[in-house]
Amino acid sequence: MIAAVMPVAALLLSAAFLLMGNGLQGTLLPVRANIEGFAFPEIGLISTAYYIGFGAGCYYGGRIVRRAGHIRTFAAMASLASAIALIHALIVTPELWWLMRAVAGFCFAVLYVVVESWLNECATNDNRGRILSIYNVINLTVITVGQMMLTLADPRAFPLFALASILVSLAVVPLAMTTTSPPAPVEIVRIRLRYLYSLSPVGCVGVFIVGLVNGAFWALAPVFAQGRSFDLTGIALFMSTAVLAGAVGQWPLGRLSDLRDRRYVIVGASTLAAVGGVAMVFSGGLGPWTGFVSVAVFGSMALPIYSLCLAHMNDFAPKGEFVATSSAMLLLYAAGAALGPIPASFLMGQVGPQGLFTATALGHAALAAFTLMRIYRRTAPAMERKEPFITVPRTSPTFYALDPRSDAAGPEELI
Repeated sequence: MIAAVMPVAALLLSAAFLLMGNGLQGTLLPVRANIEGFAFPEIGLISTAYYIGFGAGCYYGGRIVRRAGHIRTFAAMASLASAIALIHALIVTPELWWLMRAVAGFCFAVLYVVVESWLNECATNDNRGRILSIYNVINLTVITVGQMMLTLADPRAFPLFALASILVSLAVVPLAMTTTSPPAPVEIVRIRLRYLYSLSPVGCVGVFIVGLVNGAFWALAPVFAQGRSFDLTGIALFMSTAVLAGAVGQWPLGRLSDLRDRRYVIVGASTLAAVGGVAMVFSGGLGPWTGFVSVAVFGSMALPIYSLCLAHMNDFAPKGEFVATSSAMLLLYAAGAALGPIPASFLMGQVGPQGLFTATALGHAALAAFTLMRIYRRTAPAMERKEPFITVPRTSPTFYALDPRSDAAGPEELI
């Protein structure tokens, strides 16, 4: 394991700083916005703006890297993202925050493109799986650490914003000092939605609905926790519980989906995620631990569904199109994540904080119903066609070239 890590240690350290800084901002900004009296829809639009920028960064990131090179692109995007973290603390208005989050989303997407394309260049067929596993562990661990940093200072003060800026700035140092040669130019992402839907309606619709639900959750769950009178430690633990539960849920759900029709697993996970959402709605008067148990059920079922849908899609994708299909699915997820906070925040404005999990429960119920309908309209793929389930982060399209399920056979046209 150590031999696999050493050549990419600098890249993994840069990724860790980025994910930590982004994880802190993802929880800090909605908490601060709620303290400042932003309306629920205004808070939701902060995340909507981020995912619009993120989708644009995934789409155009390869072009920027081709033009400026990996190191210059990384330095420029990290500097801009670091400055934006400070601007949030200096000027607190919804309109400026929407603009800044859109730019930040773009920057982080391009930064992930650089890091993950470089990791893929360093990976070999012998160590690709180990590097992927380490990267997934770092992804889950440092995001949780970033969320827990919310407890270090008052979100109304400057230090937490400065800390987020410092973390993003520190990401430049390991990558800039690495002796590893920059990778080949990044492939360009193109999308054909009709083709995706023809491959797997469940995969296509499922990823979009997961984007709707998860986008709403990441945007508004800290506000929900504030509405339930959680202190800063409680908010950070609430968010971290969902992430860690999602990590725990990946293995049994993934293993089960490898053994039978993945669509039944998607139905089961969606149904239980909806149950977890309903439990969150009614947990208000039952004490804080009821909320933690409910969000653990929610996270353990809701967060793995993206990887399940992606695996199901790639069971039908032609050989050699794994990277192409997965990259397009990430953009479809980003589109859903940009839209999701809008209806959820509107519902919160009408019925209170419980409107968030009312919206997520409706989304998961819709996914379960659609998947059941498709089960009776289309047979499952043959077992010999199924690819093994692997947990995947939602960071950039270039990650999928690192996945062992990709043929790693060189450039291919992306959908």
